[in-house]
Amino acid sequence: MRIIAGTLRGRRLNPPANLPVRPTTDMAREGLFNILNNYVDFDECAVLDLFAGTGAISFEFISRDVREVTSIDINAQCTDYIKQEAARLAVRNLHVVRADVFDLLKRANRRFDIVFADPPYALEGLGTLPDLVFGKEVLTDDGIFILEHPREFQFEDHPHFWQHRAYGKVNFTFFANQLDE
Repeated sequence: MRIIAGTLRGRRLNPPANLPVRPTTDMAREGLFNILNNYVDFDECAVLDLFAGTGAISFEFISRDVREVTSIDINAQCTDYIKQEAARLAVRNLHVVRADVFDLLKRANRRFDIVFADPPYALEGLGTLPDLVFGKEVLTDDGIFILEHPREFQFEDHPHFWQHRAYGKVNFTFFANQLDE
C-alpha cells in the first residue's frame, strides 16, 4: 500500500499479513480524496477514523496536513501497527485509541469535521452507523461522514444522505449535516 498524495506521498505502508483487515484499495482511496479535495479545507480539519485497520486512511489525511486524526480500532495488533507506522513516519498529530467503535460513539463528547468509517463488511450493526454518528452529534455543523460499505447497503433514504460513489467493490456513502453542494 502506498500513500497517494500530500507530504507523505509515495511512502509505503507494509502491514503484517496477519492483521485482520480488508484495506481500502489504492484506487478507491484516490477516488475518495479526489472528491474530498473539492469540498474540504484539510488544514482546518479534525478527523475521526473508525475501524482504522492499517491506518491507511488516517495516514492519507495526515499527508494532506489535517490538524489532527484520531484512529479507533478494537484490535490491538491494528492499533500497535498504526502507532509503529506513525513513529516511523514521524507523525505527531495522530492519536490512536484501542476501543469498540459502538461503545465509543455512545459516549462521544467531541466533534469532528470528518468522520470516516470502514467497518468489516459482515459487521452486525453496520447499517446503524449513520444514525449513531448523527444521533451523538459527533460531526461539526458542516462536517462530513463517509461510510465504506458493501454494495448490498443502500443509504439514499437516510435524511443526511449526500452522495454515493463506487470504485469496484468499494462503496462510499457520504452524509452531511448541511446538504448544500
